[in-house]
Amino acid sequence: MTATSATSDAQAAREALAAWYAANGRHDLPWRQIRDPYAVLVSEVMLQQTQVERVLPYYHAWLERWPTFDALAAAAPADVITAWRGLGYNRRALALRAAARAVVESHAGAFPWEPRELLALPGVGPYTAAALRAFVRDEPVAVLDTNIARVVARFVLGAPSQREIPAHRLRAAAEALLPRTGVRDHNLALMDLGALVCTARNPDCGGCPLALACAWRASGCPPPEASARRPAVRFETTARFARGRLVDRLRSGPADEAELAAILPEPHRPRLAEYLAALEAEGLVAATGGGLWALPV
Repeated sequence: MTATSATSDAQAAREALAAWYAANGRHDLPWRQIRDPYAVLVSEVMLQQTQVERVLPYYHAWLERWPTFDALAAAAPADVITAWRGLGYNRRALALRAAARAVVESHAGAFPWEPRELLALPGVGPYTAAALRAFVRDEPVAVLDTNIARVVARFVLGAPSQREIPAHRLRAAAEALLPRTGVRDHNLALMDLGALVCTARNPDCGGCPLALACAWRASGCPPPEASARRPAVRFETTARFARGRLVDRLRSGPADEAELAAILPEPHRPRLAEYLAALEAEGLVAATGGGLWALPV
């Protein structure tokens, strides 16, 4: 394939993807209808390891209560943790508040777009930074969430899963697909294609706008390489489950260690002190004196 034909094929793929997205994209998602860095950051943090449908009511309630960086920066940690109830991974709530405080206190309320300053915000890693730059400012950066990475791995590199491709190759392939303009919609289109059509299991190749040029499909859709899987662990047996129970109980008010132990399944009770110490170190709970524990104030 010549460079000219490769460029032509890539352009054709971008055009097919754009047409599919215009007709089938999830345009009604509220964080796609704005370019406010605060609101987009809230959505990105909430969506980490959490399904869209679960996030939607929390997103609306959060922005109604804390609509700006200033408002969130002034919020009490206990209020932020309480509002996060049901989303899981409670440290995300404190990281979001810490990021708001950093914007207000270190950047005079102006969102920092310089890459090093952006990555220095609590809770903002390479993916979130790329998402903010693409979705707020339409910058020419590839956003590689799980869905986009899977589409790129299959369409460009012929692999059944992004797990079989080194990160630097995935990024290079995604960057090569970027259009000169309209990067925001391009990334969102790939994201929706992976979520709705090119799914991890049972992809709908017949409904895919990229199917005719898909390297994975051209190779016969080989399955992922077999890998040894660890035996499934019941969530109720994990420290994360126990720690979540403790934080959830303290959302209702202070409690002593006897009360906290009583809400844990028996196998977890000997580790209560360990769990509380870890939660305290993360800023999620605080000892208040008199043997009581509470959310931080």
